[in-house]
Order: sequence, then C-alpha cells, then structure tokens
Amino acid sequence: MPQAVVTVADRPRDRAGSTDSTDGSTGVEGRAAGVGGSDFAPLLRAVKAQGLLERRTGWYAAVIAGNLLALGGVLTGLVLLGNTWWALLLALPLAIFWSRTAFVGHDAGHAQIAGDRRASRIIGLVHANLLLGMNEAWWNDKHVRHHANPNHIDKDPDVGVGALVWTQKQAAQREGFARRLTRNQARLFFPMLLLEGIALKISGFQYLRQQPARERVLSALLLVTHLGLYATLLLTVMSPGKAVVFALVHHALFGLHLGMAFAPNHKGMEMPDPDGDRWGHLQRQVLTSRNVRGAVLTDWFLGGLNYQIEHHLFPSMPRPHLRRAQPLVRAHCESLGMPYAETGLVESYRQALQHMHEVGEPLRQPAETPR
Repeated sequence: MPQAVVTVADRPRDRAGSTDSTDGSTGVEGRAAGVGGSDFAPLLRAVKAQGLLERRTGWYAAVIAGNLLALGGVLTGLVLLGNTWWALLLALPLAIFWSRTAFVGHDAGHAQIAGDRRASRIIGLVHANLLLGMNEAWWNDKHVRHHANPNHIDKDPDVGVGALVWTQKQAAQREGFARRLTRNQARLFFPMLLLEGIALKISGFQYLRQQPARERVLSALLLVTHLGLYATLLLTVMSPGKAVVFALVHHALFGLHLGMAFAPNHKGMEMPDPDGDRWGHLQRQVLTSRNVRGAVLTDWFLGGLNYQIEHHLFPSMPRPHLRRAQPLVRAHCESLGMPYAETGLVESYRQALQHMHEVGEPLRQPAETPR
C-alpha cells in the first residue's frame, strides 16, 4: 500500500495528549500543544510568530464577491441562451463555481474566515444550504469527526463502511452486490463520484432529523428554498426535459470536481491501529495526510486542500496562509524524522486508487474448491 507500509513504531512520537475531543475548527492548535514538551508546540509557536493564524477577511471578501459574480454570470448566460441544448455547456462552469462555493463553506466551518461563531455559521448557511442545497450542519458534524481522528477506522466517518470500503477487513464482510462493487471499487471510483452531488443533498435532508428543532427549521427552509429557486430557474429557462438533463449533468460534474479535490488527501495513507498506541496531534495529522504539489492553478482547483497536512495541523489557518506554512511544517517534520508525504496530482490519484484496488484484492481471488 503506497505510503502506508512504514511502521509507526520506528518514528518519533508526538508526546502531546490525545485530542480526540477537538472540534476541528477553533482551538485545536492550542489544545494540541497544551501539554508541555509537545513536539507540536515549537511548530505552533513558529506559525504564530509569522502571523499565519491571523484572519484574512479582505482576501475572503474578494474571493466570495468574485465567486458570486461568476455564479451570476453563468446564470445570466443560462437565461440568455434559453431553451437550447447549448445551455448544457454552462453545466461545467456552474459546477466549477459551485465547488468554489463549497470551499468557502468548508473554510467558514473551520472558522478561517471569521473568528465570530455566528458570522461563520451565517456564511456557511448561505454558501452550503442556500447556494448548494447541502446541509452545513451535516457536513460540519461529519468533517469535525474526520479532523479529530483522520483515517481512524472506528472514529473517522470518511473511512467507515459505505458505498466504498477502506480496509480488507471491511471488504471481507461485504456480501451480494456490495461485494461485487468492492471487488471493482478502484475502477468504479471516479464514475461513482458522478453521483456524489445528489448524494450530498440527500444526506443533508436525512440529517435534519438529528438537528435541534430551531436549527432544523432554518436548515430545512434554506434547503427547500434552494431547490425551489434551482428548479424555477431551469424550468423557466428551458423545457422540462432539458432542465432534467441539465440538472443531472451539472450535479454529476459538481460531484466529480469535489471528489477530485478530496480524494487525494488521505486515501492510501496510514490508518491508526484502533488497538495500538494513541497518537498525538502532530503524528495523527501528518502521517494520515498527503499534500499535492502544484502552483496557483492547483491551489485554485483544489481549494487549498492540496496543503492537507498544514490544514489538518492548523484547521483554522486561512487558506492563503497554508502555502506559507508549508516550509515550516516540512522542516519541522524533517527535524523529527517524521515522514512528510507530498506528491503530484496524478500520482496522488494513482496512490488512492491503488489502495482501493488492494482493499478489494482478496475478493478477486478465486474461491477454493472444496475437496
């Protein structure tokens, strides 16, 4: 398994206490360094000294404004094109700018944009619930648990059993259609991402039952408003048949783009042994994460998630500071002898797919014939 075969016992261990209860957004850095002598504390001090945890309100204001203008431009194009199949060409840019919207909602959930909890939630509600039809409460609950224990089979929902599985133990328990799916999950991964845009909406509605009453009403109102506005726009501009095709293509491209942004981050990286030693913050976040090399275009395409190691170590760090923090983090890991995984974009996908392929390998072996 790429990047996942080196034993943790051979590495220096972060001596900080467990951060299983971290909230994934604010205060993680402080709590992770709360124990004197932590391997993470010197890095935290260096990052703070360079002001890399300070908010970049102006930068985010420009990003949000630019994205809203771009969305408005695409929607204007839809109206001007009218009832024609040529409108399908706009499904791609709309999916791309929806992904930018999702990245803003992600950053708001981590308190990167505003230090005020209420302001962060408003930004998240507008960008996720209203503009995307994706329940920000569901996403934040799931994402917080992921950040607290990345790649932990019992605690990270991103490596739980779902349409895909992430360990051979999970694979061995699959039966029927799920077993056939797991057998070929590597080759089916990207095609399955085409369904992710719709799945995100469904999961958001399902999560409403778990929300407190007042929060549930607001979330549901915004989700329904999104669906109403989206359907009204398409049905006003084009025929029902074209509207359905446009919506399907648009959501397929949106899901594919988001999946391509999140897939390289942890798949194929180390998975903590639930019965083994508890890892400290530095170890838990660095060893389970993979960075993707690239320049400005890569940063834009992946929404800054290509700096996955830095993002996991400092989840409240504003997106434009992640690139500046990278040399500090890499040097700190090197000084401790801790592996720092970084690869190109295509190679990151290859490693993730290779891991999924290896997970399904036992299911592809011919069954032994009874004697």
